[in-house]
Amino acid sequence: MQKNDKCRICRHTGEKLFLKGDKCNLPSCPFEKRPYQPGHTGPRTRPRKLSDYSKQLLEKQKARAIYGVSEKQMANYFAEARKTRHATGLELMKLLESRADNVVYRLGWAESRADARQIVAHGKIKINNRKVKSPSINMKQGDTLTLDRPNKEVKREAPAWLKVKALEGQVVGEPIVDEALTSIDQQLIIEYYSK
Repeated sequence: MQKNDKCRICRHTGEKLFLKGDKCNLPSCPFEKRPYQPGHTGPRTRPRKLSDYSKQLLEKQKARAIYGVSEKQMANYFAEARKTRHATGLELMKLLESRADNVVYRLGWAESRADARQIVAHGKIKINNRKVKSPSINMKQGDTLTLDRPNKEVKREAPAWLKVKALEGQVVGEPIVDEALTSIDQQLIIEYYSK
């Protein structure tokens, strides 16, 4: 997973992560054409048996790929989630879900999280009437987002913890992890960082 090829990451994890947004639903998606692990050996007759550590590592890499965070950011989020009194896995997912780029994606202003990250980094978003360029800002309850220039709007229903009205969105509650991506096994990530 050293190359920055999103379809290769999906093939490596063995499931669609929708890193390219709606393009992943097309029949020309490389995951559909070659649903096996990348590499010069081609499809294997028997799936590789993974050790406990490799399962934990794969789950952590999957979460990093979905939310577009670096290794250092992920470790910092885990350290912050561990300090709370609540369940570490849920807190980690809440921190990842409340990132500015993820909120822009959830509001339906971008096709993928990578597009949302670019929108924020290019200064097209105002948070509480202040222009921001950092996609990693954590949104809190009551924060409002304003989109400066309308993009191609994606038809996606906003989760219950967000309220959207045309080019304005508001965080009305804490992120509900059940509505988030359920394919991430939080326990494996906790086990990975607890070593």
